[in-house]
Amino acid sequence: MKSPLLSLPGAVPAEGVDEGVAAHYGDLFREQRALADGTGFVDLSHRGVVTVSGEDRLSWLHLLLTQHVSDLPAGRATEALILSAHGHIEHALYLVDDGTTVWAHVEPGTQDALLAYLESMKFFYRVEVADRTADTAVVHLPAGSIAPVPEGVVVRETPYGRDLFLPRADLEAYAAEVGPPAGILAYEALRVEQHRPRLGFETDHRTIPHELGWIGSAVHLQKGCYRGQETVARVQNLGKPPRRLVFLHLDGSEVHLPAPGTEIRVADEDPDGRKVGFVTSSVRHYELGPVALALVKRNVPPDAHLVAGDTAAAQETVVEP
Repeated sequence: MKSPLLSLPGAVPAEGVDEGVAAHYGDLFREQRALADGTGFVDLSHRGVVTVSGEDRLSWLHLLLTQHVSDLPAGRATEALILSAHGHIEHALYLVDDGTTVWAHVEPGTQDALLAYLESMKFFYRVEVADRTADTAVVHLPAGSIAPVPEGVVVRETPYGRDLFLPRADLEAYAAEVGPPAGILAYEALRVEQHRPRLGFETDHRTIPHELGWIGSAVHLQKGCYRGQETVARVQNLGKPPRRLVFLHLDGSEVHLPAPGTEIRVADEDPDGRKVGFVTSSVRHYELGPVALALVKRNVPPDAHLVAGDTAAAQETVVEP
C-alpha cells in the first residue's frame, strides 16, 4: 500500500519489498542519528497486519508458533516464527496481545499466505483471524522516544523501540505531531547494526532458526509440539546448523555496497575459489560506515578475512560456529 507520507518534503520512495514507504527524506545519516537519539519515527505502513481474536486465540497460536504464547500477558511484546514441516522458516510474526486480540505485523506481502495457513488450521477452535492491513498502519518509535501514543492504540514495546498499530486514517495527523520522519533505510541501518535478522533478507528457502540466532527470541525450546519442531530439537541437541549469521565491516573505499546475494569467499584463497556464503543485507551506517549481514558456512573460521564480491570484509560473530 502506498503511504500518504510519500507526499512529505524530500520523500524518496523505497523500492523492492519496501515499496510504498519512503526510503529516506533527503538526509540518510541525519535520519539515522535521530533514531539513535530516540527522536522521530519510521513509517512502516507497508507492512502486513493480522489479528487473531476469540477466547482460544493464545492456546491456538501456541500450537502453531515457535514461541511460548499460551500464557502471554497482555501488553508483552514477543516474536515468533512459523516453520515448514522440515523446520524451514516460512513466516515471522511480531506480536502483542491487548487482552482480547493478538496483533501481529509481518513482512509486506506475506499476510495473504499467512492468513490462508491460519484459516486452514482453525478447526473447532474459537478464534477469528483477520487481515487489518487496509485499516491499520504500523509506525515505529525508536528506543528512548517520548512521543505521545494516542489513546486506544495498541503498542508493541521492545528494547529497540515501540511499534504502534495506528488507524491508517490517523497516519498523516500523527506524523505531523511526532516528526521528523526517518526513512526505511535509516531503520534498516540500525537493524543491521543490531544484528537482527529479517524474513526474506536473511532467510532463503532452507533457512532454519539456529542459523540466524532466532533461538530464544523467537523460538522457545521448552514448549509443546509445533510444525517443524523435530528439526529444531535435532539441531539443538545433536548437531550444529550448516550456516551461521555474521556481521561484516566492509571496505569503506568502495563506492558501491555489495548487493544482497553477492557471493562471499575467503580472502586468502584463490579469488575464483569456493563460495562460502552470501550477503543478505548491506547498508551505510552513520558511525560504522558500510556494513552488512551475511550467511556463511559454519566451518568458516571466525577470524578469516572475507571478500564480498570485490569488497574486503572483516567478520564479527553473531551466531557461534
